[in-house]
Amino acid sequence: MKRIVSGIKPTGTLTLGNYIGAIKQFVLLQQSMPEDEFFLFIADLHALTTPQEPTELRKRIKEIAGMYLACGLNPEKTVFYIQSEIKEHAELGYLLQCFTYMGELERMTQYKDKVKKQESSLSSAMFTYPSLMAADIILYDADFVPVGDDQKQHLELTRDIASRFNGRFRDFFTVPEPIIPKVGSRIMDLQNPEKKMSKSDESDKGYVSLFDDPNIILKKIKSAVTDSIGIVQYDVDNQPGIANLLTIYTSMTDESIENIVSKYNGLGYKEFKEDLATIVSKKVGEIQQRYNEIISSNTLDNILDQGRQIAQQIAYKKLEKCKQKLGLGRKRK
Repeated sequence: MKRIVSGIKPTGTLTLGNYIGAIKQFVLLQQSMPEDEFFLFIADLHALTTPQEPTELRKRIKEIAGMYLACGLNPEKTVFYIQSEIKEHAELGYLLQCFTYMGELERMTQYKDKVKKQESSLSSAMFTYPSLMAADIILYDADFVPVGDDQKQHLELTRDIASRFNGRFRDFFTVPEPIIPKVGSRIMDLQNPEKKMSKSDESDKGYVSLFDDPNIILKKIKSAVTDSIGIVQYDVDNQPGIANLLTIYTSMTDESIENIVSKYNGLGYKEFKEDLATIVSKKVGEIQQRYNEIISSNTLDNILDQGRQIAQQIAYKKLEKCKQKLGLGRKRK
């Protein structure tokens, strides 16, 4: 039996890109790997790398957890928990800083981008958080980690840190492998298809939130940027807008891009975008209905309580063994 570990940071709103690239992929993994176990956590400690309003942060934690369940997460196959409720994450995160080099952290894309933009008041956590991210994964001896194209770098660092620790203390941590979804791993902005759809954008026209009103979703998809070519075809270089919409279409319907392109042969963008808008709006509406049922019951808290209990037991045992390896504390008799 293999173990799959994944987390999501509760900042901003969950978008259609999050659903297609992360949430749905996690659900599909559960269905395709019935004999394996899945660990999923809300990475609220990572949210603190930038200032957060406490009330809003707690609200988003609950929203994200509820939305994962509404999107089809199987709670019977998932250890579902909140990162900050397992104190071993933070403790192992510090220990792994001692096995992480400054040069490695300086090469992390998110840190480099912020330095390049000359952003002021960067916290030290923005620099060191990849060590905590590594702890999130190897604390549970994850065999696999679902990652998007933009997350490969973090997993590679995690693998390097685990291997470095193992080199000194023999094989202690499992070195995780990536699972990269074939379709939908990177959904682009509806107004600027050259950049990834992001929940942190100042304008909300470029992304669809899973909490958007269905009528708003219809408008956003219909107003998505395309081009003047006028042919529905998958051409990322010359038609990035249409290619992005095709990726959304195939991800929401599981219909092949070839069949979708054939369906709209000889038709313009208007029919294509109207159909896609209806598909997305209907699907998100169904998810929202399930979310409202979950959030108004005790289901979510019960699942998170159970997940905390299981994760706590595993994390405690692993961390204590790690501290013994490092010579910390008193030796157990």
